[in-house]
Amino acid sequence: MISLADLIGFCDLTPDEVHAIAEHEHIADALAVVLGASLLQSMHGPEKIRDMLVTELRAAVRRRDVAQARHLVSTLRYFLHEHPDAAFRRAA
Repeated sequence: MISLADLIGFCDLTPDEVHAIAEHEHIADALAVVLGASLLQSMHGPEKIRDMLVTELRAAVRRRDVAQARHLVSTLRYFLHEHPDAAFRRAA
């Protein structure tokens, strides 16, 4: 049987990134792995994942969940480091 750790090992996402996608989309972590892997291969997919992480971060701030917000900031920073094509762009 393939475990969640095995599934995550097949994609270019961390467990924290997968969990944030799962929380954002209200789906199981295993489905979030598939969605995340698919998004990483699509044209603007990394930007969509970035936006999911930002949305979850904002929700944690609204809930005043400092520990979760800090964790999501760290997750977002790592994601942006590993996927520079997801970087925020300035409007012209």
